[in-house]
Amino acid sequence: MSAALDLNEHPPRRPDPLTRAAAIAPLVAAAAEEIEALTELPTQVLDALHDAALFRTLLPRVFDGDETEPATFAQMMEIIAHADASTAWCIGQASGCSMVAAYLVPEVAQEIWGRDARAVLAWGPGPVGIARVVDGGYRVTGTWGFASGGRHATWLGGHCRMQERDGTLRSRPDGEATERTMLFRKDVAVMTKNWEVMGLRGTGSDSYAVDDLFVPESFTFCRDSANERRQSGALYRFSTTQLYASGFAAVALGVGRGTLEAFKTVAQSKVPFGTKRMLRDNPRVQAQLGLAEAKLVAARGLLFETLKDIWDAVQRSGALTLDQRMTIRMAATFAIHQAKEVVDMAYHEAGATAIFASNPFERRFRDMHTITQQTQASAMHFETVGAHLLGLRPNLRFV
Repeated sequence: MSAALDLNEHPPRRPDPLTRAAAIAPLVAAAAEEIEALTELPTQVLDALHDAALFRTLLPRVFDGDETEPATFAQMMEIIAHADASTAWCIGQASGCSMVAAYLVPEVAQEIWGRDARAVLAWGPGPVGIARVVDGGYRVTGTWGFASGGRHATWLGGHCRMQERDGTLRSRPDGEATERTMLFRKDVAVMTKNWEVMGLRGTGSDSYAVDDLFVPESFTFCRDSANERRQSGALYRFSTTQLYASGFAAVALGVGRGTLEAFKTVAQSKVPFGTKRMLRDNPRVQAQLGLAEAKLVAARGLLFETLKDIWDAVQRSGALTLDQRMTIRMAATFAIHQAKEVVDMAYHEAGATAIFASNPFERRFRDMHTITQQTQASAMHFETVGAHLLGLRPNLRFV
């Protein structure tokens, strides 16, 4: 690492992320079939994403990021997801990961993002690695999966439990094992191509492993730890979990909107087998469409207004309350589930038309039903919110 970084120097602001996303959305949509076939983002899509700096919307400004507010980030994700869910998912994963730049020694963050305009950090969930304490850092061994965007990533992260020199696991006062994330260049890891799935195929969410890899202390952090936060912007009062939840909910909304618009087009001309009238003239279909539109608009409004209101409050207070955290979780989970119902309605009402790959239904149906299997969509979040509303002690792990 070179001379000390001047944290008072901020690169000039880029155009609005929404404008940048809208400009490249047609290119992403045109590549959707290729993205699915390759199970990763092709060169022309990656070039466009990097040129538009869409992987940098949640990165601190001092490292050439946008440090944009959560509602704008979510709207940007929705725009890209309308074009292709896998592309949006990769942006969301990398963006959440990039928030850790606010917790790293500035020179390390500069090493990862500041010197490389195409830098992307990816990681998979779970503390399934072991970081053994040694002089100057850790010896890390572990295997992780679900590294969305790992094929175009430049750096990887591995969440680990900490093993002391005597072999015991470091633990918190409550007895739970301490977790810490190790950052290392992608080229030192062994990647395993094993992303053979139903939907979100283009994310290339493979597995990766390292064995007895030395990671310096400065390239490690504890996620969302206020004690390690080095950037003072309001964005970094939000946790990575809250931005993942919001971003992936926006992916669901984008898929829902794309599916509903495709259904409206089909309904204008399709005459179902055994009938004499077009779908659009069927009162039941009209009612279903009206209800689906209401669900999507309501879910979208709840998510974006929640993010805007809480952003304004955090700018004043400097912190999120537990009520605000619960509201984000509620709005994000609700958006995903409502979008799923919209996609299911459109898919089923489109009839046999929806099963053909040449029509814009079956891929979105598979993508949506893959989104709902991710942790951010779990129905258990409603239980957590409900327990909080009743004054009980909820599980805060994913809030």
